[in-house]
Amino acid sequence: MDAVDPRALRVLGDPTRASMLQLISESEDGRALVGQLAEVLELRQPTVSHHMKALLDEGIVTREPEGRRVWYSIAPGYSTRVAALLEAPAPVAEPDVERIVDDLALRYRGVFSAETVRAHVLESHALLARGATSALIASRTAAFAAARLDALSRATGESSGVPEVLFVCVQNAGRSQLAAGILRQLAGDRVVVRTAGSAPASEVRASIVQALDEIGVSVGGEFPKPLTDDVVRAADVVVTMGCGDACPIYPGRRYLDWDLDDPVGKSPEVVRRIRDDIDARVRGLLAELVSA
Repeated sequence: MDAVDPRALRVLGDPTRASMLQLISESEDGRALVGQLAEVLELRQPTVSHHMKALLDEGIVTREPEGRRVWYSIAPGYSTRVAALLEAPAPVAEPDVERIVDDLALRYRGVFSAETVRAHVLESHALLARGATSALIASRTAAFAAARLDALSRATGESSGVPEVLFVCVQNAGRSQLAAGILRQLAGDRVVVRTAGSAPASEVRASIVQALDEIGVSVGGEFPKPLTDDVVRAADVVVTMGCGDACPIYPGRRYLDWDLDDPVGKSPEVVRRIRDDIDARVRGLLAELVSA
């Protein structure tokens, strides 16, 4: 939906209505009864009915009678808008950068100087903070800085003999996360797996998390990360997926470009097809890496 009437935006902005829409979206079949919503929200049914009528009048929800019961679902034309509303970020607190620097300096003592650690933490925070919407910016700063320091250590030190693969797509929220999740599941500690995006999103897409969960793969604490030189330098194989010329080229690396459909906005069936296409490619790559 490209444009929304200002009145509809005001209707969507009510916190009680937002909570109702959240419960509807999280239900097993994407619908709910007024009585169910009232019970969970600890509100009187007339109050919930009043808010539901406002949503119905604006076409935000649809009404489906079933005998004496009436089910309410989010209208297809509003699904994207409602999803964006429900993912609205909590206020982002400033991270305790000094604590992060101190902890990582201890972790990498004897490997990197405190100044190098500080520089990576500050730069990592600055990269993640661009358009940040996640309340987890502090922990993500620490994780991103640590991943970059690990990559730097690998690129400048002796090879461990364990191959490293970097998956890169535009937002690092779809295709690259699918590939990375599947490779981690199949390879275990036989392959180091990293991801990055040329224009990273704020979160891994819910449709990607669901598609991976269906096959027993968890994204864990993964999140979209900016593409940096250090992770490219550390990789043995760089797999790009629709990010054009954004990835720097370094000698001695193997570069693969996988021509894959973008799962953004696609139906669950299409996302599964993309996932299974990636799964087949990942299995082929793993067979080459572990037999090399």
